[in-house]
Amino acid sequence: MAQAQRQPQEETKRNIVIEKLKVVGPGAIISASFVGPGTITTATEAGASFGYALLWALVFSVITTIVLQMMVARLGIVARKGLGAAIRDQFAQPAIKYTIMGFVIFSIFTGSAAYMSGDLNGTSLGLSTLTGWNINAIGPFVGLVVLLIGLTGSYKLIEKLMIVLVIIMSTVFITTMVIAQPNLGGIFTGIFAPSVPAGSIITIAALVGTTVVPYNLFIHSNSVQERWNDSSHLNDSKWDIVISIGMGGLISGSILITSGTLMRGVEVETVADLAIQLEPLLGGWAETFLAIGIFSAGFSSMTAAALGASITVSSVLKWKNGMKNWRFRAIFATVILIGVFSFILNFEPLAIILFAQALNGILLPGIALLILIIMNNKNLLGKYTNSMKVNVIGIIVVIVCFGIGGYSVFSALTAFFN
Repeated sequence: MAQAQRQPQEETKRNIVIEKLKVVGPGAIISASFVGPGTITTATEAGASFGYALLWALVFSVITTIVLQMMVARLGIVARKGLGAAIRDQFAQPAIKYTIMGFVIFSIFTGSAAYMSGDLNGTSLGLSTLTGWNINAIGPFVGLVVLLIGLTGSYKLIEKLMIVLVIIMSTVFITTMVIAQPNLGGIFTGIFAPSVPAGSIITIAALVGTTVVPYNLFIHSNSVQERWNDSSHLNDSKWDIVISIGMGGLISGSILITSGTLMRGVEVETVADLAIQLEPLLGGWAETFLAIGIFSAGFSSMTAAALGASITVSSVLKWKNGMKNWRFRAIFATVILIGVFSFILNFEPLAIILFAQALNGILLPGIALLILIIMNNKNLLGKYTNSMKVNVIGIIVVIVCFGIGGYSVFSALTAFFN
């Protein structure tokens, strides 16, 4: 009798889990976006240099991302407006309006283009390891594939692709963490007993900077409109964000934990160094296994960077028809082509990358503050404005973003002049 009662309960629980997983979509694009080659490298360096000590910074980054993405998702679903358009409409004074619009467009386009070559290099490295093909031939081919995906104008195609890539990355990096047999006590200490080891400030800033990505906020406010059309779906969106971004954080955390377990004290030169440490555990499969993860991370990050630049520009300038608009596709193509030509010419000017880092350091806290202002606009959101609790959390996030952003600007300027 008891067994008969348990079976319907277990079936009900299983159905609830399946229903929650069905809402995953826009959030997966965000996760696939921030888990790129930069995140893998930063998490690997954090683990190798400081063990599990900086896990708290990664957890904070994920929570910050969830808070901000929930706000912009609510904006998109309730107001049916992208973040770019909301920023444009928030200010009536032309000088303020167009100055902010120009800075947002310039910063995000420059940042997306500046890091595209690195994403393409990571993607090509992974594929080259898997196939043995020449990396110089793979790069342009991968760029062409991403370009064709963007030119299809299909949001659903990109969403499904990103979900698959997140699943692949989850399988690769979480499996390697489990195989590495990390110290569970050390992991809990790293998460719940925050510390700032000597020399770790720049790594903490990098962990936040590679997780809380400004253009993802523009992507999310637009992509939710493709999936949901009224406030009755806000709960679905919240589950999507928590599941997807939580999984992205788990992937990043798995990399840091694996590195902290196997590479403590090892100087990291490239992401491929992690494969060397995995060889005793995975044998000849170590390089192949990691290459699949690196390829997935690079491919997803490339696609999201071009998508982020296109959505930001089109949203701020209020171009209609989304991905079907020829101007949207032109921006997407331009960002990809800049990455391809930079890759072919082996052109990665440090000055431009540092400039993009400095712009991002200014942009992130500025965007966080603008989101907080917009989300309290009753004319726009009515009863769906931020609650007091969300505002308090938002203010804390903005303050921390200003601190991290200021440090990013300082470190970029210091590196540039040195």
